[in-house]
This record gives sequence, structure tokens and C-alpha cells, in this order.
Amino acid sequence: MGVALARRRLTVSAGAWYGMRMKRTNLVLDEQLLEEALRLSGERTYSAAVARALKDFVRRVRPGRILELAGSGLGAGNLAEMRDDHPVRRSRGRRSGSG
Repeated sequence: MGVALARRRLTVSAGAWYGMRMKRTNLVLDEQLLEEALRLSGERTYSAAVARALKDFVRRVRPGRILELAGSGLGAGNLAEMRDDHPVRRSRGRRSGSG
């Protein structure tokens, strides 16, 4: 079996194991911080600890990005028109409690 084929099989099996596309990269990390992350996370490998930390980071930061849109005008306008909904029918009676 050639080296290229062996790498391809390894990549495919790793992708199946993780259920997603993986990116191989080299990182320079604080050794003590990495060891502490590994210990606190309960993960068995550095890769798993880093992946968990990245997922936690994205999960925490993503909801805050919505707040950045406040006042930007992106949510302004008539939602029914934007979605091509039928117009809202209003009742003909007087509203209760208005006088």
C-alpha cells in the first residue's frame, strides 16, 4: 500500500470518527495552560482539549454577536412584507380598556 493511500484512509477514518471535516495545523501554545485545560476538561488528548475549548468559546461568543446588530437597521421594517406574508387582519371592534 502506498503512503498516499495510507494517508487517505487515515484521513477518511479520522473524518468518520469525528463526523466532521478536520483541519491539521501546528500551534504554539502555552504548555502550562494546555496541561491545565487537559486536566480541567477531562479530555484524553491535547487535540480534544483544544477542540472543546474552541467549541466553548464559539458557543459563548456567538449569542453576543446578535447584540452588535442592535440599532444597525437590519431588523427594521415590516416583517410580514419581508417574508411576503398576507397582511394581518385587524378586528373591527373597539379595543377593550381604551377609555
